This record gives sequence, C-alpha cells and structure tokens, in this order.
Amino acid sequence: MTSTDTATQRARPHTGSAWMILALACACQFMVILDSSIVNVALPSVREDLGFTPTGLAWVVNGYLLAFAGFMLLGGRAADLFGPRRMLVAGLLLFSATSLAGGLATAPEVLVAARLAQGIGAAMMAPATLAVINTSFTEPNARAKAFGAWSAAGGVGGMVGAVAGGAITTGLSWRWVFLINVPIGAVLIVVAMMSLAGTRIGRRESLDLTGAVTGTAGLAALIYGVMQSADHGWSSGLVVGPAVAGLLLLVVFTVVEARFASLPMVPLRLFKIRGVAVGNVMLLLFGGIAIAMWYFTSLFLQNVLGFSALQAGLGQTPAAVMFMVIARWAAALLPRTGVRPLVLAGSACFLAGFGWLSLAHADSGYVASVLGPTLLIAVGIGLTFPTLMAAATADGPEGDAGIIGGLAQTASQVGGSVGLAVLATAASARAASEAGGSSSPAALAVGYDLVFLMAAGLGLAIAVVSLLLPRHRRG
Repeated sequence: MTSTDTATQRARPHTGSAWMILALACACQFMVILDSSIVNVALPSVREDLGFTPTGLAWVVNGYLLAFAGFMLLGGRAADLFGPRRMLVAGLLLFSATSLAGGLATAPEVLVAARLAQGIGAAMMAPATLAVINTSFTEPNARAKAFGAWSAAGGVGGMVGAVAGGAITTGLSWRWVFLINVPIGAVLIVVAMMSLAGTRIGRRESLDLTGAVTGTAGLAALIYGVMQSADHGWSSGLVVGPAVAGLLLLVVFTVVEARFASLPMVPLRLFKIRGVAVGNVMLLLFGGIAIAMWYFTSLFLQNVLGFSALQAGLGQTPAAVMFMVIARWAAALLPRTGVRPLVLAGSACFLAGFGWLSLAHADSGYVASVLGPTLLIAVGIGLTFPTLMAAATADGPEGDAGIIGGLAQTASQVGGSVGLAVLATAASARAASEAGGSSSPAALAVGYDLVFLMAAGLGLAIAVVSLLLPRHRRG
C-alpha cells in the first residue's frame, strides 16, 4: 500500500451525513459565487460613502476575483495536505472575518484589502467543497447528482447576488452586502465541524513552497495584467509587464513541478488523465461563455434597453432558474449518457442561443430578443457546467481531490478573466467604429452583438475539444 493510499484512508460518512456534507458544500459554493456578483449593484453607494476614485472602485470587485483565481491552486493542494475539513473551516473563518472588516470599513484601502483577503478565503473554501464531494460520493450516479446540486447552488448565488445587491443596498446599506456573510459563515463553521468529523485529515507531507510561490504569483500576475487591459489597452506596459511576468513565473512553476519538486503542488502526472486534461481545457473555454451570458447580457439590458440594475437582475432570473433546473436534470442523465453527448447538446444550445442573441438591437423587445435566447443559452450552461466539472475531477486519485478541484475551478476562473478582457476589448472597438459614437445605445448593441457571436464560437470550440474524450466516457 502506498503512502498516498494510506493517507487517503478515512471513515466514509454514511448516506445521511454524506447528504449533509453536500448541503454544506452547496452553501459554501453559494456564498463564494454570491460575493462575486452581489457587490456590483452596491458600487455607486460604496464610492459615495468612502470616496473611491473610479479606478480604485473597480478593485472592490477585481481584488476579490484576482485573489480567488490566483490562490485557487494553493487552496486545492492545501486541502489535500491538511484535509478538506481544516481548509473549509479556515476558509470560512477568513471569509467571515474579512466580510466583517469590509462591512465596517471607513476607508477605500481597508475595503480593498478586505476584499483581497476575502478572495483568499474563497480560494480556500471552493476546492475543499469539491474535495469533500469527490471523497464522499464515490458511486457515479450519486456523485453526478451531487455535482448537479453543487453547480445549481452556484447558479442560485449568481442569481441572488444580481437581485439581492440592489435590494439590500436600497433597503438597508451597502455595508450589509458584506455583513450578511458573518452570521451565515458562523452557522456553516458549526455545520462543517460536525458533518466533516468523519472525513480524512490530510496526509503528512510538506507543502511545495517553491511551486506554491511561483504558481500563485504567476497566476495572480497574469490575471492582474489581463484585468488592466480594459482601462489601459493591450499594448500598455501595465498590461504587458505583469502578463509576461506571470507567464514566465508559470513556466518556472512548470519546470519546478516537473523536475525538482519531490512532492509537487500540482503533480503533472494528473494531466496524463484524459478527463482532467480535456475537462480543464473545456472549462477554460466555458469561462468565456459564462462571462458573455451573465455579464454582457446584463450590460445589454442596462446600456441598450435602458433597464435599471435591479431590473436587469430580475430580467436574468428566468435564465438562472432554467440553468438550475437543467443542471439537476443533466446530473441525473450523466451516468447513463456519459460526458460527450451532454457537452455536444449544450454546445448546440450555445450556437443557437448566442446566434439568436446577436440579432438583438437598440429597438428590440426583451421577450423576443433577450428572454428567448438567454433561456436557450441557460439550457446549454445547465447541460455543460456540471458535466465539465465531473469530467475534470472524476478520475483523479482521491488523495489529489483537492488540487484536482482547484485546477478545475482555476481553469474556469482564468477563462472568465481572460474572456472578460478579450470580449470587452472587442465590444469597445466594434462600438467605437459605429456611427453615433461608442456610447450610443445603437453602437453599444453592435459591440455586444459581436461578443455574442464570439461566445457562439467558444461553444463550437468546446464541442470540438469534447471529441478528444473517450467515446463512452461516463461521469
């Protein structure tokens, strides 16, 4: 028996406690996704109250996303070494404490620092939730259903964030956008301590510090550079410098992991598992599709059709509900159909839905031009997201469940960050070339239509990459 086998021995929870663990994992995923969107509507109130500059205000959102994506791999490996229970509880403690600090902040620097630390807490939590699902649900049908529920929880978080941010800011204060996490986090910490008592405690190995530093710094620098492109352009030194430094650090990270680390943070052998390698490529592409659907559709509703932020959130609610329903249904189908049929069906929905959405213009109506196509796209997301997560995490060794989960979520987050920068640049350039200027509703509509066509292309790319999976691959 190998050391890894020994390390992964644990008391498996019985069925009842396994579903309690799933409820905990879903609640944590809900919080993580909620806090990536709930702040958006509150930003004007935050700027007025704390005196943010326009550039500084963006870091209330970007700081969270940067830390979340940059520290995800480290959080995943830490879950393997120290145990998912410890990392989930530690992540919840940090997330809750920094939410309190953010809610009580009296200066811009304090709020941005709190959001950065909150993103690190989220990066500790998210891979641990996938690790406990992977190790608590070993039967394929039960695991597929668990992934469906976990994916749907993220959809609920995104939907609630879009609507609740406006309601909380209007009815209470922007501070409660952060403070609401504190009592919820306290309850989840208690649940985690109780329900995860029977899970494994990790393995007695040291953390690969060189890999941790180069991998985390490389991802953070790359994402930081990409984020700067919206304000400074792709040729700016503020974009090229961090992006090149990040890529060089990731090259060093790869060399260290392959040749020098005796216990690497990311074992490169994992990429020999076809599901892990292909699944992560598809998740990278999927990140751009998710950004096009939720972020740019919201902008279209507000900037072209004239919806308020709250109305835009409500306008996207039917699609979010559709996603949740289809995700649960896809999870039930996955053990019988395998990955590829669901991915191909989802890609067909992306092609049709985004193609339809790209026909919308400034005089379009909501029902015919936005509601219909977004419902179709939501079907595609529901079919593909839990399926891709299952494909990218199902075949790895149990002792690497944390890092495999971290890889999957990092791929999706990096895809979203890069996708946002590329799509936003394309939309701005296309709108600027239109008569009436880049800020007129008609010009903006043309720019967003280009984004939707590019997203359809990403859907086609996912379909092509899925052909690399074994024909009869199951979830």
